[in-house]
Amino acid sequence: MFFFGAKKLLGLDIGSSTIKLAEVEVGRTGAMLNAFAMTATPPQSVAAGDIIDAGSVAQAVASLYQELGTKRRHVAVALWGSSVIVKKISIPRMDEKVVGEQIRWEAEQYIPFDINEVNLAYKVLKGLPQNPETMDILVVAARREQAFKYAEVVEGAGLQCSVLDVGGFALANCFEANYGTLSGQAVALLNVGASATNLVIVESGEVVFCRDLPVGGLTYTGEIQKALSVSIEEAESIKLSACSGQEAPEEVPNIIRSTNEMLAEEFRGSFDFFLNTNANTALRKCFLSGGGSRVPGLKEHLSQAFNMPAETFDPLVGVSMSSRNLTPEFAAEIKDFLAVSLGLGMRKVGDS
Repeated sequence: MFFFGAKKLLGLDIGSSTIKLAEVEVGRTGAMLNAFAMTATPPQSVAAGDIIDAGSVAQAVASLYQELGTKRRHVAVALWGSSVIVKKISIPRMDEKVVGEQIRWEAEQYIPFDINEVNLAYKVLKGLPQNPETMDILVVAARREQAFKYAEVVEGAGLQCSVLDVGGFALANCFEANYGTLSGQAVALLNVGASATNLVIVESGEVVFCRDLPVGGLTYTGEIQKALSVSIEEAESIKLSACSGQEAPEEVPNIIRSTNEMLAEEFRGSFDFFLNTNANTALRKCFLSGGGSRVPGLKEHLSQAFNMPAETFDPLVGVSMSSRNLTPEFAAEIKDFLAVSLGLGMRKVGDS
């Protein structure tokens, strides 16, 4: 969303549990994933999307960059969490050339931060049904302090921060590259990470709703820890065993089912809010990605709870993969973690 200049970019996705780096080649025939690497996020260095320890994260990114073995040095990185607000608003129709002059005053009433402490960006939504008297605008406000922290991480790793994006937008970018625009349809994208879920609603190719919810894979770990009275490390190991079909304590399936319901209720609040403020829109399908989407029964539970198909988001169904650098076995391992970094890697200067 905020550009400083570059052409071929690396996509950097900094999560609270893992950091992902992708090199993507974009050409006339589509996109190809050239290389991908992932590492654990240093403990307590990222919380709710905020960079707490920029130095340790920068070191991890530098090591990841060496592992990737690329010559590119320009990076697109995504903000997420409590430091970013995305809001669709309607304003009186006007010449697009003057929207930028008005948006600061229009946006101020919707943003819970001091307007002087944020970077503002906006996009006029042209793909939606048009009202002759108003125009729909997607407004993005990012706390400047955290924007600088993400740039500091990239530069601390010896790289150049060329695009500062939003995680949900990168997810939508990856979705469009794989599934197309889906004209006339609205779909929900849920990227279930460790501590948060990126929830994005895309209508006719436009992002119309974007919110990060404070639930994810660690929610299951916490519930297992409480129910079985074990350490957080033991609970995580038990969860991973259950997710991979290995033996786990007999109580675990019920814990996972009840936590699936907990996540569904969290998602329901956002879905209801969106549908109540967009009365003419119906959600047709839900796509799940992220490491947390591997939890048994989550996809089926969401499909039943929301009465719509829920399926796995495949970030490589329409994006090819370099057979020279990546094997099918590796692709199967990384698919659930790939979407945001892949969407970032396809960015270029001038994107909106």
